[in-house]
Amino acid sequence: MCVLLISGKSKEAEIKRINKELANIRSKFKGDKALDGYSKKKYVCKLLFIFLLGHDIDFGHMEAVNLLSSNRYTEKQIGYLFISVLVNSNSELIRLINNAIKNDLASRNPTFMGLALHCIANVGSREMAEAFAGEIPKILVAGDTMDSVKQSAALCLLRLYRTSPDLVPMGDWTSRVVHLLNDQHLGVVTAATSLITTLAQKNPEEFKTSVSLAVSRLSRIVTSASTDLQDYTYYFVPAPWLSVKLLRLLQCYPPPEDPAVRGRLTECLETILNKAQEPPKSKKVQHSNAKNAVLFEAISLIIHHDSEPNLLVRACNQLGQFLQHRETNLRYLALESMCTLASSEFSHEAVKTHIETVINALKTERDVSVRQRAVDLLYAMCDRSNAQQIVAEMLNYLETADYSIREEIVLKVAILAEKYAVDYTWYVDTILNLIRIAGDYVSEEVWYRVIQIVINRDDVQGYAAKTVFEALQAPACHENLVKVGGYILGEFGNLIAGDPRSSPLIQFNLLHSKFHLCSVPTRALLLSTYIKFVNLFPEIKTTIQDVLRSDSQLKNADVELQQRAVEYLRLSTIASTDILATVLEEMPPFPERESSILAKLKKKKGPGTVTDLEEIKKERSSDMNGSAEPTSVNASAVSTPSPSADLLGLGAAPLTNSAPPPSSSGSLLVDVFSDSASAVAPLAPGSDDNFASPDLASSEVVSEEPADTVHDADELFHKFVCKNNGVLFENQLLQIGLKSEFRQNLGRMFIFYGNKTSTQFLNFTPTVICSDDLQSSLNLQTKPVDPTVDGGAQVQQVVNIECVSDFMEAPILNIQFRYGGTFQNLSVKLPITLNKFFQPTEMSSQDFFQRWKQLSNPKQEVQNIFKAKHPMDAEITKAKIIGFGSALLEEVDPNPANFVGAGIIHTKTTQIGCLLRLEPNLQAQMYRLTLRTSKEAVSQRLCELLSEQF
Repeated sequence: MCVLLISGKSKEAEIKRINKELANIRSKFKGDKALDGYSKKKYVCKLLFIFLLGHDIDFGHMEAVNLLSSNRYTEKQIGYLFISVLVNSNSELIRLINNAIKNDLASRNPTFMGLALHCIANVGSREMAEAFAGEIPKILVAGDTMDSVKQSAALCLLRLYRTSPDLVPMGDWTSRVVHLLNDQHLGVVTAATSLITTLAQKNPEEFKTSVSLAVSRLSRIVTSASTDLQDYTYYFVPAPWLSVKLLRLLQCYPPPEDPAVRGRLTECLETILNKAQEPPKSKKVQHSNAKNAVLFEAISLIIHHDSEPNLLVRACNQLGQFLQHRETNLRYLALESMCTLASSEFSHEAVKTHIETVINALKTERDVSVRQRAVDLLYAMCDRSNAQQIVAEMLNYLETADYSIREEIVLKVAILAEKYAVDYTWYVDTILNLIRIAGDYVSEEVWYRVIQIVINRDDVQGYAAKTVFEALQAPACHENLVKVGGYILGEFGNLIAGDPRSSPLIQFNLLHSKFHLCSVPTRALLLSTYIKFVNLFPEIKTTIQDVLRSDSQLKNADVELQQRAVEYLRLSTIASTDILATVLEEMPPFPERESSILAKLKKKKGPGTVTDLEEIKKERSSDMNGSAEPTSVNASAVSTPSPSADLLGLGAAPLTNSAPPPSSSGSLLVDVFSDSASAVAPLAPGSDDNFASPDLASSEVVSEEPADTVHDADELFHKFVCKNNGVLFENQLLQIGLKSEFRQNLGRMFIFYGNKTSTQFLNFTPTVICSDDLQSSLNLQTKPVDPTVDGGAQVQQVVNIECVSDFMEAPILNIQFRYGGTFQNLSVKLPITLNKFFQPTEMSSQDFFQRWKQLSNPKQEVQNIFKAKHPMDAEITKAKIIGFGSALLEEVDPNPANFVGAGIIHTKTTQIGCLLRLEPNLQAQMYRLTLRTSKEAVSQRLCELLSEQF
């Protein structure tokens, strides 16, 4: 049959042949004539082969179980193989299978015992653990058990302990299993070491006697010649796998207290380091791989113990030789190990001697993962003596660094500049340079922090004001620089106002020239700066009031900007000089606390990484004063939570500690993890979240089985048509939040994935999928996310969007991950819709109707009459039309009850004008929506999207 299938001409021919064979096997099993053992084995083997080809098998299980009672090895082997592959833990046959396994384990036949133990380990179910967890340890430590069976028993017990640790009893056998490290058979020792290492991680006290035995066995291996362990020598390296396992076992414990054992271990480690210096005994790559595997594990043990200065320095020197090795993997491992060595007081100076080599690797290395480890090592080896050199090299590299690691480099540069700043003017210059080079990757925490430092250091305030003023004069400034400049000049602009080149009016005009280019949160901050200027510079009060009084501010579509303009104008008009000075006084120093940038880097890299280890260095610098983020105590602070802030409230510090609290008028996103409706997490002001459903947790639940369907979650998807922030999807495992911004034909979306469970998500892979038609119309660039999401944690993904031409579909966000051993697969529509690229256009009544008549071609107009799905409230209707993207034109339609809008859809290739008219009929509870654009498909799509909103 195998030959026929291999030589088959097509898939159809294969299926036809298999169906014929299955029918034949079924008839044989159901026939009146009893089958002998050989025939059963043959047909069960065929079923197994068919299953491995990818076809379902729904019979033959009982025949496989019957084979287990055979006394022939080949028949029993096929039976166990079939059960290991096709029988699941919920099968009704488990009891029969367990009985057969018990008989084989009791038979004392080593071949049958091995088959039974392999089956238990392969299935590894909880039922198996309940049945055999007490029996297998007895087999393992029994004196008459064969070596091959001991190996299988140790690995089988290890498998059961990993799947059901609560069912494996600790008892007398635990002390006896330790002595297997002295067994003469190295295969038994290797299997036992794997088991003891796993057990010792959970119960170190019960297995601490294994340390002296492990050292003794390791010493015998390391000092032996390759000919002494001929059966276990791999390319002239004696027992490399066992050596690595023993070294890992020793890493479960501190250095031995017994001087004799400690001395013997030190001798072993020195011998391993010495052998690394010897000429290779073979040019084969297998020899170098085995030799280096033992070496790196020995270095890991030296680092773990961190008690022998001589060994630490020797390990560092050995790793330094690998930094220029032609093998990429060795360079990577050397950099990674040296990052840990840099945290030791004994080896830190030795690591620093390799700084030029590491910098050269950063510049010349082709592999991005090696460059990232080089950045980590530079960060770890940094201290006061080399901080300026390392920061300068990191800034140089940042200009050409891979996008995936830029944010991390930015955080590290910001931390090092702050931690080792002797001259605070250098710190200010570094951060401003950082914003200039990689402004898109400078998170809110970074510019919050520079403001804290400047406010808390009187000696740097004047220099900071002068420097940001000069930086703002560049024709193109990043928005983060405008934020820093607005804040610092609002507080300390008076310190440079005496210079005619930076007079109050020049400062104001410079900031205001950036106003129209900024996002809403930054504009809000600049308005706060303007009211600060009213207090600092009374001579330009009239100029500022004129700006606040303009229609673009008082009638701004954004509620936050409008409210600030109204309140600041009123404050500057009615308040006396003394009241203004009190309300708008300079920000007080911030209290001392852990740097929020360091906290973010720790969260990004995870526990136990170099960000934690580097704090153990003996040479530490005292932290600068101040750590809390700027808050809205005074008017100059503005509510602008970071796009990378904890949007969904998953396991992060309260936002009041990491970002300014929102204005009372700012919109709110309901905290779906709170039982109380009053627990909320702030969003950026003006997020247009005016009509979010309070029941955001009612989204469709994803099955825990693999699924290929797209979860529309239509209700929530359509709500994103008129807003940019909120929860897109939620089930019992995962919550997906969005925060996005669009300008003309460009946009950026921050996707937040929140793990609602206490268990890690593994192999977490979100992918944005576009159809062939959509790929030509929409250009999406996504940044990768960490494949592991800890329980209660949240990761962020950034999607950069460019609209090339008009489009009808929405991209699909597919998310795959493993949760508790189960594969999860879900897909949701990503709310990137055509109206997101709307730019509002103001028109007079005459211009509107003139343009309306020009678009009178029947193909340019789409009209829809539909029943109202929601209460017909005029204010909500206005908010939705504005949120849709068009300008709401007042007093244009002769009927004041109608709503009229105008805007332009911006794409890379063209601009499409759009006019809309919405006519409500309150009595009939109906709407008539009419859209006219220059393209029929655009009119149709916009009409579909907007009709769903009312």
